[in-house]
Amino acid sequence: MSTHRIDATPATVTDVFDAERPPVLRVEQGDTVTVRTLSAAGYTEREAEPGAEAPTLLPSRRGHCLVGPVAVAGARPGQVLAVHFDDLVPDDWGYTGSGGVDTPVNRALGLTDPASRGPLLWDVDAAAGRAVNQLGLAVRTAPFLGVVGLPPEPTGEHSTIPPRPVGGGNVDCRELVAGSTLFLPVTVPDALLWVGDGHAAQGDGEVSGTAIECGMTTTMTLSLLDETPVAGIHADTPAGRITFGFDPDLNTATTIALDAMVDWIAGLFDIGRAEALAMASVAVSMRITQVANRTWGVHALLPEGAISRDAVAVAR
Repeated sequence: MSTHRIDATPATVTDVFDAERPPVLRVEQGDTVTVRTLSAAGYTEREAEPGAEAPTLLPSRRGHCLVGPVAVAGARPGQVLAVHFDDLVPDDWGYTGSGGVDTPVNRALGLTDPASRGPLLWDVDAAAGRAVNQLGLAVRTAPFLGVVGLPPEPTGEHSTIPPRPVGGGNVDCRELVAGSTLFLPVTVPDALLWVGDGHAAQGDGEVSGTAIECGMTTTMTLSLLDETPVAGIHADTPAGRITFGFDPDLNTATTIALDAMVDWIAGLFDIGRAEALAMASVAVSMRITQVANRTWGVHALLPEGAISRDAVAVAR
């Protein structure tokens, strides 16, 4: 097992998923990779003031500024790529945008006028786990990557913006902090992983369309699995087990996430799906992952230890 490092340079970044793009790094399964990514916009310098533009590494802004692809030798469709986040360290500054764009959320809130913008500029103290903006308001940090994904198809360029049930991508799940493992079914030979869109902090929903967007230094270990407890994209995190649903319809996204969690509970405790659904009703939280990316994201969260076997009941 080897260790590698990649930095964001014009040769290693792109703003689309494209399986025909040559890998920027080839690794063996079990290898550890440290990746330095820029913010989603690809800023190479700190914004001079809240909402100001700054130089970017990519001339185009079709999607997120991502590093990749990283090829995992021997990966093949039918396997699952396990991405374990060993460490996530945000840069010392970040930004959050709000309002001024015609989106369904902004329209509902009356914030589409450019004059209604409310950008924030943050100083991030990774060691203290704290970020403070120009208003003097502070939040605790919990860094993670918004985009971790594989190309959805073997040909063509594909947007980084919507999360997908095939390939993942812009999942934007705040629980994917250090210590988490994200399981992505392999879509193309060698997997071809892209990462980026660092978030120093985010609430469930990412309701303004942005989190504390920042550069990130991520250390991750990549493994291949032939079998996993459930099909589709799922995760094991410090908060608990997570299954995901992505769909333009919120009800469908919720059902997809719940269906996978019911399977997971049934398998864990060797019970039927009806009983597993009943257990989910008392132990699982359904959360809105994000509302901002053209496709609803929902995740089902089963906290560690939320369900256990009672020794007395089993003995009866």
